[in-house]
Amino acid sequence: MSELPQPAANTSVSKSTTLGIPQGPWPILSPGEQRVLGVLIEKQKTTPEIYPLTKNALVVGSNQKSAREPVTDLNEEQIDEILDDLKKKGLVIRVIGGRVDRFRHLLYDVIQPSKVEMAVLAELFLRGPQTEGELRTRANRMEDIPDLEALKDHLTELKNRGLVEFLTPEERRGAVVAHCFYDPTTRSTLRKKAESMGVSSEKEQSPKASLTPNPEWMAMLDQLQLRVETLEKELFALKSGLGL
Repeated sequence: MSELPQPAANTSVSKSTTLGIPQGPWPILSPGEQRVLGVLIEKQKTTPEIYPLTKNALVVGSNQKSAREPVTDLNEEQIDEILDDLKKKGLVIRVIGGRVDRFRHLLYDVIQPSKVEMAVLAELFLRGPQTEGELRTRANRMEDIPDLEALKDHLTELKNRGLVEFLTPEERRGAVVAHCFYDPTTRSTLRKKAESMGVSSEKEQSPKASLTPNPEWMAMLDQLQLRVETLEKELFALKSGLGL
């Protein structure tokens, strides 16, 4: 049994559609709301056996040390408040039944993205603005993204619907991408920060710094990162199963 979502009158998540696909405007999300939505999407894709998530699982998932930027220390009371706000915006629903209540997101219904586009949004919710290369590598753990060109196709679709934006010139190598659920002031601040970092990087770049990384080391690093994420997923599932 599930509660029916009750969007507040002044937080409409979509007012226009094109061929049945919502085009926004999209609601502004607090950092806590972004984190909780990111966790719900991530766990739906990586640990579907325990999804929808309990409140305790949301606390654990929100505060985990890897795949998060910044690392947070949210408590159950804060998660409660965040869930209430997300329910008012029609983005989360409580599933009643069983030993404890659980929660699931409604973004597939509200935004209607593809599975890959949802994975991209999840990574942006969890880690903030990222380069296209970082985004492709990280979102690939949830949905298969064969190469950068494939990611660019999805980013174009998300950008056209006002769901993501490029903080640095799109054609520039290492372009930085952000979601569009920030408030205007934060979006402006993030854009200025990304632009200044891009300028600094170009000025500091030297022939030695531009050498291609050792592919064997890069492969080892990818394997280690995958192993850490696998172990963390198993630990998360174990804690959730035990109600810890």
